[in-house]
Amino acid sequence: MSENVEKQEGESTPGRSQVSRKAAVPQLVIRQGANLPHWRRDGATYSVTFRLADSLPQAVLVRWKAEREHTVRRAKQMGRPLTDDELIRLAELHSERVENWLDQGHGSCILRDGRIAQLVRDAMMHFDSERYDLLAWCIMPNHVHAVLHTYAGHDLSMVMLAWKGFTGKKARELLGTIGEGEFWQKEPYDHLVRDDQDLAHHIQYVKQNPVAAGLVNWPWVGGGRGPALSGDKT
Repeated sequence: MSENVEKQEGESTPGRSQVSRKAAVPQLVIRQGANLPHWRRDGATYSVTFRLADSLPQAVLVRWKAEREHTVRRAKQMGRPLTDDELIRLAELHSERVENWLDQGHGSCILRDGRIAQLVRDAMMHFDSERYDLLAWCIMPNHVHAVLHTYAGHDLSMVMLAWKGFTGKKARELLGTIGEGEFWQKEPYDHLVRDDQDLAHHIQYVKQNPVAAGLVNWPWVGGGRGPALSGDKT
């Protein structure tokens, strides 16, 4: 990469892309999560997916983790860190495979409950236009998609922590299942949007996900302010 990149152990990446702007581009940070690398930049645009804790079979998760560990082990044997291409491909493989499994409707699919879906929708929209611009969103039976532009100073990791922490607690209260384990899977998938074309692709994907999964007249989808990355708020 030609940019100044800082690689850290930890987590994630920010907001509505700076690609169209002439000003200096904020530093890109790559943090390693439990299973995935996360790209972060202050005031960037992201496509994110977070899912229920029981949405994927354990055997599938074990297999994917073994594949990732093999890639990491191979790089270590060669005496080098993972290349940027390897990090990107690991994230892409995870995204492609997870999406295929999620759309098959595994697990409790408790987000079919209108009370829970509304809770999640309201939480995502609560700080819209204050901490981020919510460009598109979709609440599926066992996972949630969102495309958002984070404002400077509001890291995506903190936005996700707020969404998941609040909705997980309130959902357990509504369902009467307090103390019955995790509601959300801990590590979300996030993609740092590169340019206008990439943004348009992700907004379209989110809006069409219910149709692609065979959900007719699905009510829990919305947002979208146009696929422009210019005019970012800072």
